[in-house]
Amino acid sequence: MKLLAQAALTAMLSTTAVHAHDYTVGDLTVMHPKIFEKVAAVRVAGGYMTITSTSDTDDKLLEVRIATVPRVEMHLSETDANGVARMMKQDGIPIPAGETISLQPGGLHVMMMGLGGDALEIGEKIDATLVFEKAGTVDVTFNVEARSEGDHSSTNHENMGHTGHKKED
Repeated sequence: MKLLAQAALTAMLSTTAVHAHDYTVGDLTVMHPKIFEKVAAVRVAGGYMTITSTSDTDDKLLEVRIATVPRVEMHLSETDANGVARMMKQDGIPIPAGETISLQPGGLHVMMMGLGGDALEIGEKIDATLVFEKAGTVDVTFNVEARSEGDHSSTNHENMGHTGHKKED
């Protein structure tokens, strides 16, 4: 019985290690950058992660660079009182001192636009560089993952209203 429990724990820890990937730059920790799988016809994708500051001063995510993506912006999704979702381009994402910011579906996220006729399949990896105002730059990898049940809301970027940029053709 003890061997079975040890085997189960080992399997759980090795599975967690495969899915968790964190990066540190200065007093910031970037946790689990991910993109959800997409079919070839969809020309956009959202990038998500959590950023934790242990600093006593504010910082700001200024830019996300991805060499393989034609256009990358930071966006905020909001739904108005009528249930209409809109995305607004952000001029950076503030990272308050000592706080955690989550980039997630239906909120702040990295918007990858102009994606062509290729699908993003589970297991693929997309390299990126995050540029912070004070902490500097850090290279990260966005893992392409399957959507879970809770990840479907407000993520249909094709049908959302966009402000601050023109819609891709």
